[in-house]
Amino acid sequence: MTAAEYARPEILVDTAWLAAQLDDPSVRVVDADYPQAYGRAHIPGAVGHLDANIYLKSEDGATLMMGPDQFAQTMVRMGIGNDTTVVVYDSHTSLYAARFWWMLKVHGHRDARILNGGWHKWLAESRPVTMARATPRTTTYQPEFVDSLHTSCDLLRGVIGRSDSVIVDVRNIAEYTGQNDRGNKRRGHVPGAIHLEWLEFMTSDDNRVVRPAAELRAMLESRGITRDKNVHVY
Repeated sequence: MTAAEYARPEILVDTAWLAAQLDDPSVRVVDADYPQAYGRAHIPGAVGHLDANIYLKSEDGATLMMGPDQFAQTMVRMGIGNDTTVVVYDSHTSLYAARFWWMLKVHGHRDARILNGGWHKWLAESRPVTMARATPRTTTYQPEFVDSLHTSCDLLRGVIGRSDSVIVDVRNIAEYTGQNDRGNKRRGHVPGAIHLEWLEFMTSDDNRVVRPAAELRAMLESRGITRDKNVHVY
């Protein structure tokens, strides 16, 4: 199964590609793990992101994404400009990497990619690591918010029960059924939401890379998540 069989193969990069780009000043590697993990070791040249935190806490305790102005300031602190090729990774089966990637895309960043297999695959291949912090870079950043990549609560309410839309709950099954409230005020899931845990998109071997395109397509179609539907994910 080749990368070209994905609809957007450029979103994923492999470890060999990244290893060849570490000295490229147009590439910024982002370690999406927690600061303690970044401090122990990371890919050479990688900048940590959770010190700056790409999310905000609202007054009622909900986790919300930061607005465009604060996001731009955060990108500048990380040495990321509008034309920077960003490659993000983590050690959590790309959970946090995908969130950071989405934040970049929703703010209009043109070239954001995820390291397929992340930190564990990089280590397993004995590729270089370091404890040194990334060299600062001088950049500017102008976000362009892409509203079509963002679903609000009002929009989600409006698509419940519509035949042209599908709502996907990618949390674990205990959260979906309400067995685990994860500290939220209410349990359960959005009415009509299909459960498809995010881990099902990854292989089950030690590398934990994204599953082949044909497997993903078959899995999605078997759950009624087809190309003719507007898909809303939470």
